[in-house]
Amino acid sequence: MKTIINITYGVLIGLLAAGLIWLSVSRPRGESVTLLPTATPAMLTVYVSGAVATPGVYAVPDGSRVEAAVQAAGGFVPGADKSNINLATLLTDGQQINVSGVVETSHVNVGRVNINTATVADLDGLPGIGPTTAQAIVDYRLQNGPFQVIQDIQKVQGVGPATFENIKNFINVGP
Repeated sequence: MKTIINITYGVLIGLLAAGLIWLSVSRPRGESVTLLPTATPAMLTVYVSGAVATPGVYAVPDGSRVEAAVQAAGGFVPGADKSNINLATLLTDGQQINVSGVVETSHVNVGRVNINTATVADLDGLPGIGPTTAQAIVDYRLQNGPFQVIQDIQKVQGVGPATFENIKNFINVGP
């Protein structure tokens, strides 16, 4: 009986060894599969300056139009001259888009929105200010009197530090 078990183990070990040898020397069948890297969209770097909320350098996908660059810069500000810019123009790498307007040269109050006299429509044109916040600014002014400094606009619910940073260069409290 011991001899039969030894022979059986010998045959099994022999078959296992033969199978391993056959697997290691046989050639692979079929074609190998090559994985290609996933396509990442090419990006263009453009400079947006002038009468936009946040002038600066932006990366936009290749094939984008001027409109995408203006939106990346926060959109137009009050006083922007939209008539001389073609928003449908395709962008090229390194291009500068200069939005002309009154505010681009303003370091004083020219072209700025006076938050003490502005209408809801005027305030709604500021970057990051929608109709609800614009109405809240007018309501606050009517209830509390005129703003003394532009920083006081942060007392209005909905106008926090981030919003103030976006609008501070486009507002004033009077002449």
